[in-house]
Formats: sequence, structure tokens, C-alpha cells
Amino acid sequence: MNERLDSLLKRYGELNELAQDPELSRDTKKYREVMKEYSHLGEIAAANEEVKTLSKQLEDLKTLIMDEKDPEMKELAKEETRELEGRTKDAQDRLKFLLVPRDPLDEKNIIMEIRAGTGGEEAALFVSDLFRMYSRFAETRSWKFEIMNSNETELGGFKEIVFSISGKNVYENLRYESGVHRVQRVPSTEASGRIHTSAVTVAVLAEADETEIDIRQEDLRIDVMRAGGPGGQSVNTTDSAVRITHLPSGLTVHCQDEKSQIKNKAKAMRILRARIYEMEEAKAAAERSEARKNQVGSGDRSERIRTYNFPQNRLTDHRINLTLYKLDLVMQGDVQELFDALKLSAREELLRATAS
Repeated sequence: MNERLDSLLKRYGELNELAQDPELSRDTKKYREVMKEYSHLGEIAAANEEVKTLSKQLEDLKTLIMDEKDPEMKELAKEETRELEGRTKDAQDRLKFLLVPRDPLDEKNIIMEIRAGTGGEEAALFVSDLFRMYSRFAETRSWKFEIMNSNETELGGFKEIVFSISGKNVYENLRYESGVHRVQRVPSTEASGRIHTSAVTVAVLAEADETEIDIRQEDLRIDVMRAGGPGGQSVNTTDSAVRITHLPSGLTVHCQDEKSQIKNKAKAMRILRARIYEMEEAKAAAERSEARKNQVGSGDRSERIRTYNFPQNRLTDHRINLTLYKLDLVMQGDVQELFDALKLSAREELLRATAS
């Protein structure tokens, strides 16, 4: 860990000199890359200085205690020492977390897919509830939100909804949402008041740039059709809906929300690119060492990750054994505590893997 810290601090010094070079600002792309790295390493340098400062204060205080003759002053110094030890440990932990190699996907935008599973109309309604939860959280972070495709039911739920979220560190916060979300509640259509259990699946795809995934036109089959609405009715009279099939992988994407065939095709290509990118990333992850695998969750959308129990106002994340009794607030978008706990667990596991 010390070698990595020394290396990063040396790199920070190099970037500090590079940032002063007027030639750098003439290359916009390189300037952004340098400043992003410089900002991240600046956090590490500041955290390291804080650790050094607190450690020196702690050392001086312990020396003072050894030399102090006044019992009252000695006791006060001991109290201050305990408080300073806590602050020093927090600063050291923060530095350790900053030294964990960052996943290059963390800063990417995402495409999220939510689909109704077991539970019929109740599952479709919960898809709508989850969609609202994520969209409200995105609003609190000033992230940009765009619906890519949806299949609405007659009661206002969704059989599926696909949307993109773009902004700062979107993937880092939402990456652990992939999997099966189980809901336990009394459906509005249930006269006897019996609790039903339903499930929906969520997939979080890092959105790939066109330069990252090369899709050949000859590998695509593109079909156009009329868009359909709830109950199967046609929602417009032109062939605006688009279905794209990627022949080598067999992946199929359907988009119909836009009235323009061109816009639907563009959205479908973004979703397809993200799905192919996910396949390639999953293959690369499988080839990595078992010791470096993230234990928070595999990202497999068949893995049951969370239960939402409405009668008890309880949310339980099964991967990290976290239970929160504020489900009403969570469904309104108050999910930062949950996401922070998942990120913390993942970083702690990475720290253990790095140290071993």
C-alpha cells in the first residue's frame, strides 16, 4: 500500500507541473483527462497530509502525557488523545479507500432495465414504483434522465421500462441494483387484505461509447412496425417502432416510445451497444482472479438481492445483511444510505483482496 501511495503522489507532482503548461489547454480532450486524474490524486494527497498532521499531533500529545506532572492536566490530555485517535483512524481509513484502484466503469452513464417477473399486475405496478424511486433519486443528484422504451399496462404499471441516466458517478452508485427485487404487500386489487409476494428484475448496463463497441451493419437485422399500447392496441398509424437483432449474439432490442422511426432506432442502438458491452465486461470479469471478485453481488439479474416489505415498512438487502425501517422514504428516492452501504462493503472487500 505504501508503494502505491508513493507512486500516486509522484504522479500527482508530475500532473501538477503538467497542469501549468499552457500547451495543455489547447488539447481539450487531453486537458479533461489530465484534470480528472489530477483532481482524484489531489484527494489522495490531501488525505495523506491529513493523516500525517493528525499522526504528528497524536505523537506530540502522547509525549506531553508522559512528561506531564499535573494529574488533572494529564487526564484532560488522555481524553484529547482518545478523540484524536478516532479522528486519525477515520483519516487512515479514508486514505485506504482512496487507494483502492477505481473501476473504470464507475464514472460511466447507465442504461437501466426494469421488468416485471412473478406476480402479474402487482409486479408491473412495482416496476412503476421502482422506476419512480430511481428517477427521484436521480433528480436529487441533478442527473439527466431519459426513457428509452416502455410497455405500460392498463392499471398504470409497466411490463418493462428501459431508461438512461447520465451524470457524475452514476454507475458507481447504481451498479449494485442488478438482480431480483422482491416485494411483499397487499395489492390495491386485493379485497381480503392478503399479502402477496411479487418480483421484478433490474439490469444496470454501463453505457458504451460508439468508439468502445464496434457494431457492423451487416450483423444487424432491423424490423419496423407499428407501436403497440396497453391491451395490444396500436398507438400510432405509422411504422415507427423498431426492433434490432444482433445476429452474432442473438440479442434483440425493441423501441417504440418515440413517434420518429429514426429516434427509436438511435435509442435501440444505444441499448444494444450497452448490452454487448455488458457481455464483454462479464466475460472479462470471469477471467479475473477469484480473489478479486466483488462479493457484494455478482450482478447476475437472477440473483435475489433485496426484499421490500410494505406492511413492516422494512427494506432488507440480503447481500450485506442491511435492514432499514424506512421503506416509505426509500420509495420516495431516499436511497443514498443504502447505496453508500453497498459501496462501502464493496470497497472493504477490495481492500481485503488487495492486502492478501
